[in-house]
Amino acid sequence: MKGLPAHCGLPPLPWFLVQIKPNSFQIARRNLERQKLSVFSPQQAETRRTAGHFKTTLRHLFPGYLFTSFDPESGPWRTINHTYGVSRMVSFGTQAPRPVPSGIMSALFARCDDADLIQPPAALIAGDQVQVTAGPFADFVTTVENVSPDRRIWVLLDILGRATKVAIEPEDLKRL
Repeated sequence: MKGLPAHCGLPPLPWFLVQIKPNSFQIARRNLERQKLSVFSPQQAETRRTAGHFKTTLRHLFPGYLFTSFDPESGPWRTINHTYGVSRMVSFGTQAPRPVPSGIMSALFARCDDADLIQPPAALIAGDQVQVTAGPFADFVTTVENVSPDRRIWVLLDILGRATKVAIEPEDLKRL
């Protein structure tokens, strides 16, 4: 449950980070939802080879933590700290917990589906126009030359007046 949709006309509530007790994720989630709080815990599918077979399991992106959304003016954070399964809300010093920056939460929501499962970025193909977002070539705009089977993206960059083929990780590219 990710809170109210943006079209409801109400401002979105801030999200806070909650540390949960060991092996208590489901208990904490259930008890927070019973308090009518939105809970978010992004997960990703992980495939491992075990005893000669491949098995796909879900694992939490932030093990031991989840996000919850509430109105800080109503002050339920002390109640959340005493919720069964919750260790504590993450705060700094003796002050009340601070919200997670909205940009971080927006980026997480953009990558997740309705079941809080992180979706892989859309596959790039040869000919796509991209911008490099990280590394020494950040902000370069180029075209995808080739995509290798090991997920490396090969682009041609104009370096010192010469076209140079460079491999870049897909997460460091943004499709334009």
